[in-house]
Amino acid sequence: MAATPASQNTAITGGAKSSRSLPSRVVPPIELPAPVAELARGGAAQLGWSGVVLPEMTMLGRKVTVVARLRTDVHAERIAMGIGPVTDRATVDTWTWPELASSAPGSAAEIIGVLAVGRHWRTAMASAVPFARYGEAAMVLPSPSTLTEDYVANCLPRARAYGLAVITADPNGVIDFDLEGRTERMLLAEDPVSRWVNEMVYAELLATTEVPADVE
Repeated sequence: MAATPASQNTAITGGAKSSRSLPSRVVPPIELPAPVAELARGGAAQLGWSGVVLPEMTMLGRKVTVVARLRTDVHAERIAMGIGPVTDRATVDTWTWPELASSAPGSAAEIIGVLAVGRHWRTAMASAVPFARYGEAAMVLPSPSTLTEDYVANCLPRARAYGLAVITADPNGVIDFDLEGRTERMLLAEDPVSRWVNEMVYAELLATTEVPADVE
């Protein structure tokens, strides 16, 4: 006897409920093998970045760790002029205006590089890329997150295109290179964004490190 529409719907619905009731395999998230600050210091050392590894900070909506040095001569000049770090973006934007550029204070921080520490490459890359347009940038990832087809097929080509270095940390926190950064890429010239980032780093340097007495 042919099935009625009602019986057909019952069969289909029942099948869907049965499929939804099947237990699914839950994959635990990959965790960082050490605190962000420790991984950032290890990454900076692996990259040969010599400078102060600042605490993780949020800039442009991204969490990053900056390695930088204080330009003591520029800092001394700014102290003499009474111009400390300026973190208001609207004010810093005016420093690149043609009529004000000549009187704008100098950049007092030398940014060696920017690190993004993340559990997944997509998150870390989204954080690092805005800063890769201006200088050295890298990602620090747990080594298990690099053992996937997604990482090989999607992360590595994008990292090469952006010039990002990739550092891995194994479950014991041992740091190693997975991809060296590319230094011959085209970088953007100084603009309002890079000036503001420099001021943010300048402020963090003064808050984090001891400044020589002769430039205070």
